[in-house]
Amino acid sequence: MNPLISAASVIAAGLAVGLASIGPGVGQGTAAGQAVEGIARQPEAEGKIRDNRKQRILNTIKNSEELREGAVEQLEKARTRLRKVEIEADQFRVNGYSEIEREKLNLIDSTYKTLEQLENYKNETINFEQQKASNQVRQRVFQQALQGALGTLNSCLNSELHLRTISANIGILGAMKQITD
Repeated sequence: MNPLISAASVIAAGLAVGLASIGPGVGQGTAAGQAVEGIARQPEAEGKIRDNRKQRILNTIKNSEELREGAVEQLEKARTRLRKVEIEADQFRVNGYSEIEREKLNLIDSTYKTLEQLENYKNETINFEQQKASNQVRQRVFQQALQGALGTLNSCLNSELHLRTISANIGILGAMKQITD
């Protein structure tokens, strides 16, 4: 096996695995930071926020597994293509190395393009998940604020209703007393 081709395949494998593992780390860090912010703002919602964070971590792990599987699949395709190129290289050795060099450059370009596409997909996924998490936290905060306001309003209305009922009863009892006297 050509040492240059071996080195290129090792570098491609390292890049693919490395890039696939960066995204979940950033996503988990962002999710954890937002969860801590949410707990600091709403300590009573800690249980819900932690459950949401656990679910987000599970989703991030699932996404990272999908990305890893995609990277492994791309790597296997690249290895298969590399084997094919190595066989063809043996055939072309008789004719010179120019064809091999051109195919090697095409393979490297293809690998870089694939890695760039994976990086773009990872960034889009992270941005989407961050926006989704932020919107969910906002929605929960608004719901809790509305529930608190509704509870306060009900409490005030219940107190006013009790005072009116007591006043009406006192008036009826006073009228009954006057009738019986």
